[in-house]
Amino acid sequence: MEEDLSNELAQLELDEQKLTEAVPSSEVVLAPGSEFALAVRPIAKRIGEKTFRMLSYNGSIPGPTLRVKQGSEVTVRVTNETHMDTTVHWHGLRLENRYDGVPHETQRPIEPGGTYTHRLSFPDAGLFWYHPHMREDYAQEMGLYGNVIVEPTDPSYWPPADREVVLTLDDILIEDDAIASFDAHHATFTAMGRFGNVLLVGGETAPTFEAEVGKVVRLLLTNTANTRVFRVAVADARMKLVGGDGGRYERETRVDQVVVAPSERAIVDVSFASAGRFALQHVTPERTYELGWFEVGGAAMASALPGSEDLRLNEDMVSERERVTRHLDAAPDKTLALVAEMDFDEPEAGTQVVYVCPMHPEVTNDVPASCPKCGMKLMPTVAVPSIRAGEGADDDHAHHGHSTSEGIEWEDDMVEMNRMTTPANMRWKLVDRDTGKENADIDWLFHAGDQVKIRLVNEMESDHPMHHPFHVHGERFLVLARNEVPEDNLVWKDTVLLRTGEIVDILLDASNPGLWMAHCHIAEHMESGMMFNFRVVPSGDGTGR
Repeated sequence: MEEDLSNELAQLELDEQKLTEAVPSSEVVLAPGSEFALAVRPIAKRIGEKTFRMLSYNGSIPGPTLRVKQGSEVTVRVTNETHMDTTVHWHGLRLENRYDGVPHETQRPIEPGGTYTHRLSFPDAGLFWYHPHMREDYAQEMGLYGNVIVEPTDPSYWPPADREVVLTLDDILIEDDAIASFDAHHATFTAMGRFGNVLLVGGETAPTFEAEVGKVVRLLLTNTANTRVFRVAVADARMKLVGGDGGRYERETRVDQVVVAPSERAIVDVSFASAGRFALQHVTPERTYELGWFEVGGAAMASALPGSEDLRLNEDMVSERERVTRHLDAAPDKTLALVAEMDFDEPEAGTQVVYVCPMHPEVTNDVPASCPKCGMKLMPTVAVPSIRAGEGADDDHAHHGHSTSEGIEWEDDMVEMNRMTTPANMRWKLVDRDTGKENADIDWLFHAGDQVKIRLVNEMESDHPMHHPFHVHGERFLVLARNEVPEDNLVWKDTVLLRTGEIVDILLDASNPGLWMAHCHIAEHMESGMMFNFRVVPSGDGTGR
């Protein structure tokens, strides 16, 4: 799926003043049966003190939030006003296969000046989103993402809240007053994905939101970053986790923070006991980022909405637990391993070489080996000259200690080496352990109605063990267990974060016929080949699994 972006990248040299300025993101309520026009177009977007040429849906970053009713259908006509081919993928929706937005599989790419009409259906309540599915490493980084809110038919589905705030969580890599360059023919930064050095909430740096004492603010969080995992907290506020990718949790729980991996969503209710200024934070083991602020007004504790403080047990998900319990001890139907292969040219014979861990530069060896601390393949310093403790990187990118913790790469600790990696020297693989097939050669077949237990193994025996957000198109699943420990709070998912070395069992609800993709949602990993298709056929068609 390699695409040439030469024409599009050439437009980065345009005088920004010739472009229309970005407009604030809006919310559009779509009635059942309505039509909506969505244009993919370049805009001039201000970030900090600098204006950049970026990409938008309908002139805003993020694109318009579409609010629809569960069970409804709407039509969205997409027009491509950029200089590159594109598609729109409707992430998490169990929709008709031909509208899924996968180029060459479910539709032809939308050429510059072209259009494509999607008919979207919304069987599930929850928070979903849309983004490109061609050169995501470029197009998504440049601003192409937007949310879809599906309002439940049951008015009591969610607990009471006074207002909603829709927040996309993103980052962008800016170097020397420009967005860091891209290669026209393939992704770069494929080892760890492209981490940004400027964090964006709703497309802005450190925005401010208004709230009132005692009132419940519902935060609808979507991670639209290429690779960064966010851990979101609101300082000194009460937080209640109520929903995830595809609906509500089995049990509402009090939390101090919530982890949201690329493409995952989380729905969190927040309230404040006093007036003041409160920070929306991204909290990592080594650093706390201030993403934005809540300005909370009110002199006294207001009366909370009846039921808003309750921690509800949701019977629909309790029933799902009863249904899936029998699968906990069952053998997996499929086992899928996540593996990395790094292939840098070895130095010429007779050259003095020291092999160094890019993550832990204090770990060296005179012969090829793996790092005993993180399992990563040691790299020859002659082949990768700038991997020692940030050598050749600017201050923002220098090593400040290793940032892997809890099985997550919170920062890019090897920027210069990461920049050098491409699909040619960094191959990410999904491997079917039953057949040995890899990536695009995997050819799973299921029948509608199948409940498929899939074991996902994030292997430590890999050249670069790290976390992966694993995403499934067109279907949904439940997480059964992590490292053989049963999941204690069920929610419908389309993406699951596998931490380094973790084994996760999921139960795929194969309910929607079609040809669907599964892949890592780190954009650069997917672009390097970490994806495959599986087919769900109508039940009773006689085709074997």
